[in-house]
Amino acid sequence: MSQGIVIEPGLSSHAYAWAIGLPHYLPTDPMSAYGLLDKAAGLGLRYVQIADNLPLERCYDWELRALKTYADRLGIEIQVGANTLTTKRLTQYLEIARLMETDLLRFVIDGNGYTPSNDEVKSMIRPVLPDLESAKVSLALENHDRFLCSDLVEIVESLGSENVGICLDTVNSMGASEGIETVMKKLGPLAVNFHVKEFAVERMDHKMGFQIFGRPLGQGQLPVAEVMNYLGPRCKTAILEQWAPLIEGDLERTIRQEREWATQSIEKLKDILSL
Repeated sequence: MSQGIVIEPGLSSHAYAWAIGLPHYLPTDPMSAYGLLDKAAGLGLRYVQIADNLPLERCYDWELRALKTYADRLGIEIQVGANTLTTKRLTQYLEIARLMETDLLRFVIDGNGYTPSNDEVKSMIRPVLPDLESAKVSLALENHDRFLCSDLVEIVESLGSENVGICLDTVNSMGASEGIETVMKKLGPLAVNFHVKEFAVERMDHKMGFQIFGRPLGQGQLPVAEVMNYLGPRCKTAILEQWAPLIEGDLERTIRQEREWATQSIEKLKDILSL
């Protein structure tokens, strides 16, 4: 990490994926965006990233303004997240980012059955570059499964804008057969946001293959401090996400564990960041 750069911790809506609800696993009282803000405030955080599992595009403007007012009251900045990148959706979410007065817009490029090429991605972002720059908002493209790190580097560098960078996720690129060393070295210098997600790779009991599991921060194989040494000066926040496993089909137990992991992990993250 560049000397003099201060990185602050934050909380993603993906840190509470089970509590918010997943397909076929909907809790009786799903966590709302307000509940997520309350969790962050209770953990003493200043940043919350509301992503695609709590899609802000479904809110009316008055609902967004009310959410912003509530966040302001708690002293929290809302970072905006979305998926399925198109020029239209990028423009739509940039307006939401403006309303939230944030300087970060995180996007997962792909969507359900939607897999644009590198050239298509660049052609969709280029028309919005002047608006990103005038709004002083950084577009953070997340490494997410399909894209190789080299593809994402090529996309960002070819656009040539200080307002386009990487949201570096510590686990997603395993879906493209790339490990954390490749991710941190190739994407770290271009990162404008850091998704901290602990993991453990374990051989299955019958020895026929491996599985990747989520873990509380500090209890897996993620070299957080080493990753941070590669982050460039544009990266200002480290946002906690987590993959808490489903406990024997028991959603309520899983939600309790997820909550406990988040508390433990934020405390560990603060310790790593020396806060």
